[in-house]
Amino acid sequence: MEILANTVIHFPPRLSKSRLLKSNSVCCLRLEGHDNMELPLSSNGGSTTKNDNIWRLFREAQQNILYVNKQRLLVMEELNKTKKEKQLLLDEIEHLKADKQTAVGKYKLSVSSELLLRIDSMVLTGMIDIKEASELRRLVKDYRIEVADLFTQSLHKEDMELLAELRYLFHKRKKNGYHIIHICTEMEPVVSVGSLASYVTGLSRALQRKGNLVEVILPKYASLDIGDVQGLRETEMEFYSYFNGQLHANRVWTGVVYGIGVTFIQPLHYSSFFSRERIYGYSDDFERFTYFSRASLDYMVKSAKKPDVLHIHNWHTAIVGPLFWDVFVNQGLEATRILLTCQDFDSQCLQQPDKLALCGLDPSRLNRPDRLQDNTKTQLVNILKGGVVYSNKVVIMSSIHSKGTIVHSLSHGLEPTLAIHKDKLVVSPCGIDDSIWDPSKDKFLPENYIADNMKGKAVCKAALQKHLALSKHASTVVVSGAYIYGHSHVCIYVLLIMTFYSTLSLIQSG
Repeated sequence: MEILANTVIHFPPRLSKSRLLKSNSVCCLRLEGHDNMELPLSSNGGSTTKNDNIWRLFREAQQNILYVNKQRLLVMEELNKTKKEKQLLLDEIEHLKADKQTAVGKYKLSVSSELLLRIDSMVLTGMIDIKEASELRRLVKDYRIEVADLFTQSLHKEDMELLAELRYLFHKRKKNGYHIIHICTEMEPVVSVGSLASYVTGLSRALQRKGNLVEVILPKYASLDIGDVQGLRETEMEFYSYFNGQLHANRVWTGVVYGIGVTFIQPLHYSSFFSRERIYGYSDDFERFTYFSRASLDYMVKSAKKPDVLHIHNWHTAIVGPLFWDVFVNQGLEATRILLTCQDFDSQCLQQPDKLALCGLDPSRLNRPDRLQDNTKTQLVNILKGGVVYSNKVVIMSSIHSKGTIVHSLSHGLEPTLAIHKDKLVVSPCGIDDSIWDPSKDKFLPENYIADNMKGKAVCKAALQKHLALSKHASTVVVSGAYIYGHSHVCIYVLLIMTFYSTLSLIQSG
């Protein structure tokens, strides 16, 4: 090997040539003039001296061999160190390449989302009509990468210049993917209280990567974390929404989060609704989020948005369901369908029926057993129940419970309603965003795994149990996660350990 060939091995100084010659000279003497006859110095003393010299030479040869071996090991160690450093450099290069590709992809999504928001602004200012806005949105959605490449340098232009370039590029093509709008109260990392925030962000990114157009509408909370919002700006025009018998002005802010276009609605007259310290937990939460839900629908109509799917979440925006079908469906939204996601049924929001009139609904039409009337407290209306009844599909988030178990045991009084609408119910397990952490690529795991082959997951669990001296009993569930920091990530293997009785055999230990 190259390193061995170029390495100089230094022998101990005691093995010099002069000393070796001197050692040999004591073995015998030559007598000149007698045919070079060799004579021993003495019969006994010479033999002993000769043996001593041989053993000394043997010991020095052993020391020399040990020294050479030591040098060889040092060289091999240096070689292995060099190989590791080389591999680390190669890994870092690959990591940088992947980061660059991801950054380019995110930037292109951001350009497309900002273009869509600029189109919204053109509608609100009357620059283009509803039909043209729909055509331009479809152009941006269907040809996101091409449009991003063409308009990267055009985003700073005035609306008129930008509109001229969009019109020039426009031509009809076949529709691809779906247009999805989330009306929700959380989105990571802008505003995050519970699991809803990461669910909205992860799902939106995954759907957008598959070629769908995804947008999110949020309240403009005073406590928003706007550090990750790109291009946050207030639009020039206000829009009005109905609440408590009157039309009220709202400001609209737009920005891009992880390549997803986000619209923030800020009430003016009811400015105190979202200028508070907390997101939830106030006595007027129904009024706050009902106002936001109605304002979101009014904004969609005003800006000529016609999504394929309107995705609402938990009770806080469940009122969108009855509002959509009773008030908005005939305002150009005939092709839109409603999808409701419930993280759980613990919180349902029961209210007096007359409060439905705040957002323009007719209490007498909706306070019925087959609509919003609560199954137990019949004098009240159930907002989450209304979302279930008026949605086309209902997704229930659960990783361990079946649909039957949820309907019969975990519905918190909604069992009759869920039983009637069971065909529209879908149970979905909680997932992970593999753009943030992917167990098939994580080099810190003892063995990688994928969804189609989970063998490595069992290996990881066994390694963790051994390392932390955890119980290997089948009824012990180990929940693990990944902590991301900068360019490196470290697995925090144990976030929670819950011990179940062995009779709960439905929970798999793997």
